[in-house]
Amino acid sequence: DVPLIEDLPQGFMAVRTGPRDVQWRNDKPNTIVYAEALDGGDPEVEVTHRDKLMQLEAPFNGEAEQILKTEDRFYRFIWNDDSVAIAMDYWWNTRNIKTYLFSPDQSQSAQIISNRSYQDKYSDPGNFVTRKNGYFKDVLAVEGNNAFLLGDGFTPEGQFPFLDKLDLETLETSRVYKSAYTDKFEDLRDFNIKNDRLLVRIESKRDYPNYYFRNLKNNTLTQLTHFENPFESIQNVKKEVITYKRNDGLDLTGTLYLPTNYEQGKRYPMILWAYPEEFKDKSSAGQNTQNPNRFIYPWYGSPIYWVTKGYVVLDDASFPIVGEGDEEPNDTFRPQLVANAKAAIDALDQKGIIDPARVAVGGHSYGAFMVANLLSHSDLFAAGIARSGAYNRTLTPFGFQSEERHYWDAPEVYYTMSPFMHAEKMKTPLLLIHGEADNNSGTYPMQSERYFNALKGLGAVTRLVMLPKESHGYRAKESVLHTLWEQDQWLEKYVKNKGATQSK
Repeated sequence: DVPLIEDLPQGFMAVRTGPRDVQWRNDKPNTIVYAEALDGGDPEVEVTHRDKLMQLEAPFNGEAEQILKTEDRFYRFIWNDDSVAIAMDYWWNTRNIKTYLFSPDQSQSAQIISNRSYQDKYSDPGNFVTRKNGYFKDVLAVEGNNAFLLGDGFTPEGQFPFLDKLDLETLETSRVYKSAYTDKFEDLRDFNIKNDRLLVRIESKRDYPNYYFRNLKNNTLTQLTHFENPFESIQNVKKEVITYKRNDGLDLTGTLYLPTNYEQGKRYPMILWAYPEEFKDKSSAGQNTQNPNRFIYPWYGSPIYWVTKGYVVLDDASFPIVGEGDEEPNDTFRPQLVANAKAAIDALDQKGIIDPARVAVGGHSYGAFMVANLLSHSDLFAAGIARSGAYNRTLTPFGFQSEERHYWDAPEVYYTMSPFMHAEKMKTPLLLIHGEADNNSGTYPMQSERYFNALKGLGAVTRLVMLPKESHGYRAKESVLHTLWEQDQWLEKYVKNKGATQSK
């Protein structure tokens, strides 16, 4: 029984007191484990350990025993047996994650085997390989004293997924396999220790993803599926990951698609699609986590369709918002947002492939929030598309996205970041789309309705589309096709057919 929680401390790392995260031990038939705060659940309290992890065996009427203490908030377990188990903790404020090797029977002291920023993709050691046990639960896959990890393999030179072996006694790792493809993407999905065999998925820009077994004894592939490309009309689209720099020197990336009718030397209208992400250090913010060899896969929310209508598309453009040390990312949200957008446009303008006077910006959810801010505080764009967004941050007064300060802590941040508060500055055509039944706590339909009313009342060029029965994402065929039509009409009217600048 848990009483009503009416006195939770402030902060994203605040938790209630008493047992929480109650779960079964995957390696035993009838033992529960749970976490309990050692700091009263208050992240502001200074302690050496934040949580203790407890276990209790059936019939659950005895005293629970402590099996581990974690320096930060408990995250997850990976069980093996009484002598070997894995636990993880994390701390949102520093973006830190730690991995512990410990003995549930406490026969050996716990060791920290990984201590890193979870936003640092280049140093990510990967995820532990697991197997199903007799209870059909996932447990650590162990061979002798070795466990195994599958990693994404992001590096400054590209993405090369890997399989590593971890010696549980010496804690030394050795590389078992590293994908060597430079023209394809090989996703390592699972590893069978007994058969020394990887389950992999291989794809390229034009080849639909298919599954294979990779035998590590002789490095041979056995194809398991034979899916054909269902999107042949765009299979020859030129796709590449481009890199460019922000005005402060930060490295940015984006996935560039050229129009199907592309001619060298000609300038085209462009659609920039993005989603802001907060970072606590510039080194992580500048890392490249995009792969040009991924299959070109359209979906309802993608801007890729418009390559068939003569647009350059820059998808998943980097929009880092960085706040190092005591500075919070959102303290300089607006100038960083504009700097990210300007860097992308300037980079493609210098390549001579876009008309900088005919650039649209689009985004969904927090990306829609980004769009409204960009159009309010810059003159970089010809039009915008904002789907399922939030525009008045005083309606989310106890934090939003990665902002944990409440409105009364930082009223100037909430005011500065709210496009609604700056509706009079909107001089660019903005298309607003929202699901009528959006139950996402930060993006209730009222956000778009009230913002639209403000823009309309101030004479801005805007249109509001409410999709019946749709939530935060859109599902019905009618909604998806109507959304695509609305976006297409908006782009044709306010972007493609806007007066083109003279070719340089």
